[in-house]
Amino acid sequence: MGITLIGAVLSAVHHAEVIAHKTGEPFGTLVLSISVTIIEVSLIISMMLAGHEGSEFIARDAVFATVMIVINGVIGLCIFMGGLKHYEMSFRNEGTISSLGVLTALATFILVMPIVTISTPGPDFTKSQLAFAGIASFALYGAFLFFQTVSHRDYYLPAVKALKTDSTVHADKPSTGKTILSVALLLVSLVIVVGLAEALSPAIEAGVKAAGAPKTVVGIAIALLVLMPEAYAAVRAAQSNRLQSSLNLALGSALASIGLTIPTVAAIAIFFHLPLSLGISDLNIVLMYLSFFIGALTLVIGRTTLLQGVVHLIIFFEYLFLSLVP
Repeated sequence: MGITLIGAVLSAVHHAEVIAHKTGEPFGTLVLSISVTIIEVSLIISMMLAGHEGSEFIARDAVFATVMIVINGVIGLCIFMGGLKHYEMSFRNEGTISSLGVLTALATFILVMPIVTISTPGPDFTKSQLAFAGIASFALYGAFLFFQTVSHRDYYLPAVKALKTDSTVHADKPSTGKTILSVALLLVSLVIVVGLAEALSPAIEAGVKAAGAPKTVVGIAIALLVLMPEAYAAVRAAQSNRLQSSLNLALGSALASIGLTIPTVAAIAIFFHLPLSLGISDLNIVLMYLSFFIGALTLVIGRTTLLQGVVHLIIFFEYLFLSLVP
């Protein structure tokens, strides 16, 4: 299953790059982000409907893990690997800062607000609060998509310098038939990735239990598996001096994870009267806002060096360690 999973990841990245080259930025990076998120939603809902112990925390753990992995792990690795090869990389800070601002608002609405509301005890929303949070998240994500793809699309286009140094930009675009085939094969590859991640989850749970680690580690492990195609594609783009594409893909993944996942999960939870707990712990709140603060410092100037990648990666390892030893 592990070998098949790696093959499915490589296949998904290849077909996503074919589609991205056909459609151009930023539409290309949206393909992989939204595809993975839709299948991730299906996985979360299926586990919630199964009603296993701790199923009310699955959505929270998956969304929070995705945000932390993307902001620190994926972006940190992209900047680090790109910095090793290109010394310094440039990107449009107008788009990335806007994306990070939307992500900060979404994460606060969903993961922090349940802690401070007083209508219900504990880290939970009332049904009306959950419904409003889901609608607000979907509306904010829709506004972001309009901003990214219509009104301010140029904010998310690769820098001119990167375009000149990247030979893949000047290659002939694939035919319509090849693009349609890649769309179909991308969906098949993503289904295989998530299906294998779910199939491997019992082994992961057994390993976590044997190690005496918290159960939230299972959500982190599954999120890492599901994000493998996007992470691999983002790192490859950074190594080709296309950091703009890497950031579009990484931040788009985190935004879609909240903006699409939470409204769907909230609707399912309300309709089927399923328990749903979204509030994170005080420790995770500190780690999340540290990540957003450092992320803002990284993205505000429009240039990155290897040091910034190291900072993000250290925060990522701190998150992983404190997940094991809270």
